[in-house]
Amino acid sequence: MTCCASGVEHFAKGAGAGPSAEELHHAARKLGDGTVQLELSVPDIHCGGCIRSVEQGLGRLDDVVSARVNLSTRRVSIRYREDSRPPLVKTLTDLGYPPHLFDDSALTRDRTLRDLLIAVAASGFATANIMLLSVSVWSGADGATRDLFHWISALIALPALVLGGRIFYRSAWRALRHGNMNMDVPIAIGVTLAYAMSLYETVHSGEHAYFDASVSLLFFLLIGRTLDHMMRDRARSAVLGLARLAPRGAVVLGADGSREYRPVSEIRVGERLMIAVGERIPVDARVVSGGSDLDCSLVNGESEPQPVAAGSDVRAGTLNLTGPLVLEATAAAEDSFLAEMMRMMEAAEGGRSRYRRIADRVSSLYAPVVHLTALFTFIGWVIIGGDWRQAMTIGIAVLIITCPCALGLAVPIVQVVAARRLFERGVMVRDGSATERLTGIDTVIFDKTGTLTLGRPRLVDAARIAPEALDMAAALGAHSRHPFSQTIAAAGRNATPVAFDEVAEVPGAGVEGRIGATVWRLGRAGWASHEGSETGTILTRDGTEVARFTFEDVLRSGAAQTVAALRRAGLRVVMLSGDTEAACRAVADEIGIDDYAPGLLPADKLARIEALTAKGHQVLMVGDGLNDAPALGAAHVSIAPATAADIGRNIADLVFLRESLDAVPLAIDVSHRAGRLIRQNIGLALIYNVIAVPIAILGHVTPLVAAIAMSGSSILVISNALRLGWKGRRTPRDRMAEAPAQVVQAG
Repeated sequence: MTCCASGVEHFAKGAGAGPSAEELHHAARKLGDGTVQLELSVPDIHCGGCIRSVEQGLGRLDDVVSARVNLSTRRVSIRYREDSRPPLVKTLTDLGYPPHLFDDSALTRDRTLRDLLIAVAASGFATANIMLLSVSVWSGADGATRDLFHWISALIALPALVLGGRIFYRSAWRALRHGNMNMDVPIAIGVTLAYAMSLYETVHSGEHAYFDASVSLLFFLLIGRTLDHMMRDRARSAVLGLARLAPRGAVVLGADGSREYRPVSEIRVGERLMIAVGERIPVDARVVSGGSDLDCSLVNGESEPQPVAAGSDVRAGTLNLTGPLVLEATAAAEDSFLAEMMRMMEAAEGGRSRYRRIADRVSSLYAPVVHLTALFTFIGWVIIGGDWRQAMTIGIAVLIITCPCALGLAVPIVQVVAARRLFERGVMVRDGSATERLTGIDTVIFDKTGTLTLGRPRLVDAARIAPEALDMAAALGAHSRHPFSQTIAAAGRNATPVAFDEVAEVPGAGVEGRIGATVWRLGRAGWASHEGSETGTILTRDGTEVARFTFEDVLRSGAAQTVAALRRAGLRVVMLSGDTEAACRAVADEIGIDDYAPGLLPADKLARIEALTAKGHQVLMVGDGLNDAPALGAAHVSIAPATAADIGRNIADLVFLRESLDAVPLAIDVSHRAGRLIRQNIGLALIYNVIAVPIAILGHVTPLVAAIAMSGSSILVISNALRLGWKGRRTPRDRMAEAPAQVVQAG
């Protein structure tokens, strides 16, 4: 169903001649090897034909080294020689894809879905009413009554053709104007000819009119087009979410002591920055002075804050929690860790579009075959019968009956039913193709913190701590935002309030409270105790340890059972984490994972997945943190919990809403059943064409019958897809236990 509906939306209306050569020069990023890379937004890109046209057109320019289109974000990444100024804007404009410099607000102004919904509503309303009028004609209405009904049908169909048909007309015209061919060309021809022939018959009081065929054809096609757009539009939100996470600027300290707020793009290497509590670090930097705890979940996915002091290296995107810092920038914004994550995510998304390209290439062969079949049918009947009206009617019937509606709905309708089935069990499907891709996986990779565990510290053996000590620790913990302090404060929620004379939080160390001459401290043992060498979190009185607190992360419900079910199904289960080796080993032993790797950064996780992919493995990634985003995007398919960071949820193909990890085997089970139904639907659609097309060519089918047959094939495909919801309510673990090899073999 994918085609170049480029006329539906145009972000760059009013953009004029596009960006100038000087603007492109400033926007390009030097790669250090004599080339530069430029990102341009090309909003009119919609399918594989568009991608080939853009990449091949730019590739023919002498100084262009490479050009790659990202269909999700509708951007093209162009790499060319640093000392050249290739005519990029002119080339893209001549190809029919006018570009402009990327502006993240442009993505929010996408009017396509609104236009598609209006088109679906208009064509659906017209289809229902014209069908009612057609029933009267079929029942025997003739003469003036029949003509009146035909005229009313013509008036109802015209707005539907204008509102719904313009999507196909504009796309077909654009393709033909630039010497291309797409799936919208036969659709536009068939709809137009059916309406024109019907109008001709109505003017001459003919018996037959095919207005119902025209609008019903549009209605079914627009449903498929709308589903396709919604799937792609959600994929684009991932990069936008990460872009919004990035800080917009920071306070720069001058050599003379002045302070100036600058946008992040204007921060240079070597400049000093003032980062207050609650601000995100804008660029990679080194701490010059100050101490604090940083939320580094973007870097390592772990919930425990990391202490930093003078000399510590910090990364862009991390959140300053407890104390002000003065930093020295060590990298520009475009070379920062956060920018690297965005580039990794976009590269991962670009690789995923290969599946769509294969479908588009197959579809591109369909249009000329349909045209030639209808043309030869028309010519043949003119030669045989000599009646051009009969030949035209049969030719239109061939165009309509070969409409790929059933083929187009074969996949998305099953995906919709599967999505509903999963939603009933607490799993949201964000990318409709995910259920299809799940059937081929052979490896499941889990993140640890926030995925296999809940990412929330839990106080161990609180009952062994003296109530008075717990009450004092809770009173101190209430004055800190640190997760450990908050957990201790929650444990003593019913404690009697303590009146401190003075309370202060020491960034990266803990909380200190004074009552008269007595000093209470809650925090790191090396700071709170006079010993100064132990680790852990303790409560001290005048430097003497009073209580020691041990924390552990809580396993997610169903984690061990889910891992066992996956292993019984013959799938390899791996855990990748940024946490320490000891923490990873404890979790792995408890839930039964033998293969795990600790201390990994986002690039390391991405490299692991890419290495497995290069060996022919198809990976399911289950993760929640911001640091998991590149890995989620690079995996063959990805799942995240609803508690995940925004960017993790945006890039994941599926999101499970409940706490239990049962969602993983459930999604795999539903996907295999959906895969079987998809193959059945494709088979039904092909059988329909094999039977119906010869009958239409032989002249035994009118355009109305062709439209009914086309609709019937679509209804058959939809009915078959609905069988997915008729299965029993056994749990996914039950299914996997009953047929452990089926999950692997069904793909």
